[in-house]
Amino acid sequence: MESPYRERFLKQMETYHLKREIVERLKHYAKDFWILAFSAKWCKDCAKNIPILALIAELTQFQVRILGRLKKDPFNPFQKWRIPPSPPEVEIFQVDKIPLIIIFDKNGREKGRIVENPRKGFSLEEEVLEIVSKA
Repeated sequence: MESPYRERFLKQMETYHLKREIVERLKHYAKDFWILAFSAKWCKDCAKNIPILALIAELTQFQVRILGRLKKDPFNPFQKWRIPPSPPEVEIFQVDKIPLIIIFDKNGREKGRIVENPRKGFSLEEEVLEIVSKA
């Protein structure tokens, strides 16, 4: 991770406090679900939410895979992301806005998406819990 992004990432991890009761509930789902996230260092919403996702993974044992280095392609009106450096999965999962957080069950079936930010009034951990508890 490059310095300015790394510093923002670490600061967010240090200052954000997950809701303890939500973390405890999420632990019960960690073996049955996994999370895939798309991110970029230039994205403000990514800088805010990806460190929180890392905290969720750390405290609940959720498996989280983050595909980063997304870069827009300003010269190609038919393709939003430049591949490479953007991973080819941006096309497979039809990534339009980031961060895109996709929650899968252990069999690889998509159960829900969080695009850019959790819904108003919800924390990221609450949004994840809602998706897995309804799956």
